[in-house]
Amino acid sequence: MLLAGAIALFAGLSVWAVWNSGRRVEELQRRLTDAHLARFRLADEFQRRLLALNNSMLRFAVRREPALWSEFERASHDLDQWLDEQSSQLHTERERDLLQQLNAAYDSYVQAARQVQATRPPVEVHPQVFPDITEFESKADRLLALGQQLAEAHGEAREGFLSQANAQLGHLRFLLFGSAGMSLALMGGLGWFVYRDLIAPLRTRLVQSEVVLERQGKLATLGTLAAGIAHEIRNPLTSIKARLYTLAKHIKGNDAALSDTMMIGDEIARLERIVQDVLRFARPSEPQFKVMRADTPLREVHSLMAAALEQKQIRLTLDSQTEQLVSMDVALIKQVLVNLVRNAAEAIEQEGTVTLRARASQTKLNGRVQEVAVLEVADTGKGIPPEVEKRLFDPFFSTKEAGTGLGLSIAARIVDKHGGALQYRTQVGRGTTFGIVLPIAQGPVENPDP
Repeated sequence: MLLAGAIALFAGLSVWAVWNSGRRVEELQRRLTDAHLARFRLADEFQRRLLALNNSMLRFAVRREPALWSEFERASHDLDQWLDEQSSQLHTERERDLLQQLNAAYDSYVQAARQVQATRPPVEVHPQVFPDITEFESKADRLLALGQQLAEAHGEAREGFLSQANAQLGHLRFLLFGSAGMSLALMGGLGWFVYRDLIAPLRTRLVQSEVVLERQGKLATLGTLAAGIAHEIRNPLTSIKARLYTLAKHIKGNDAALSDTMMIGDEIARLERIVQDVLRFARPSEPQFKVMRADTPLREVHSLMAAALEQKQIRLTLDSQTEQLVSMDVALIKQVLVNLVRNAAEAIEQEGTVTLRARASQTKLNGRVQEVAVLEVADTGKGIPPEVEKRLFDPFFSTKEAGTGLGLSIAARIVDKHGGALQYRTQVGRGTTFGIVLPIAQGPVENPDP
């Protein structure tokens, strides 16, 4: 959903940016046409035509030729028509107002010219003799002044237009750069998202799968070798134990010899435990599943071990927070719990507490998230050092002098046969918590085939 949303957002922003940019460019193109640019030269064109009219009128006033008057009338009519056409090209209020004043003054100008044409000149030429020409010149000056004001208005309109165009171009530039930046950010976020949720988990799972396969191969080889060695050791041990029993009967009264035989017997018993652990590791028992409450093995282990731990000043407490049902072999799960409780007790140097806890949870198990029951063994001991934590589940690795290093390996295999997982969390100086994660039973489960 996040991936689809990011793609939709990116596509929407891209379409909007392209549409808005195109609209702004079209608007600038529309405003930068030849007609709009020509209106900025309107005042110059008017002044040029007006000066031509003035020259034509002055030539007529001096020479009084009808052809010159016809030329003036034709040019004045063209200029009047041209002024009427320019009103549609002006956009500012001041420009339109000045154009109206020009039209009104131009009418007075033409009227003054006609007055000059209707008046016959005296024989002697003197400025005071030509009041009509003087009036015509004042009207022309008035038109030139208005033309200059119109040129100034054009200049202001041009500056305003350029300022507005620059502002729109700046907005367009910001929009384009912003869209590009957001696109890069979205692409970067999308790449990170794909790497985090798709590529990295695949790489992690691949590495984990390779590690698991390699470990399983080693364990299979080690299990086969260990089973053969254990069987070969068991028979001589049985013979040695029988001979030791016979020897003990013949040396009664010899305390030193009896002490030696007892020590040998203890070591034989230790060897038998090692052989038994090796056989359990090499050929674990198949679980006999039954559906029952998840805290059932915790209650039995609490009843079994609470009194013995109390003598070592270690309190064993029970905290059941769930009534969930799970499918399990109680004897095998009890074996795992007893091993975890013993390890927890050994991790407590003096007084402390070991807590048995059952709780409901939801976690990823067997490749999917599901409801589970977690059976925990928590202690207040010294925690697991990092150098030990790295080899915690390695077979035959132990920090105990008399340990076989197979306890956690056997426990992990038992839990794995239940479709669960053995997890832990530890903190040096604060304690360790091991958890047996078991899937919730969906109904009665038949015993699996051996």
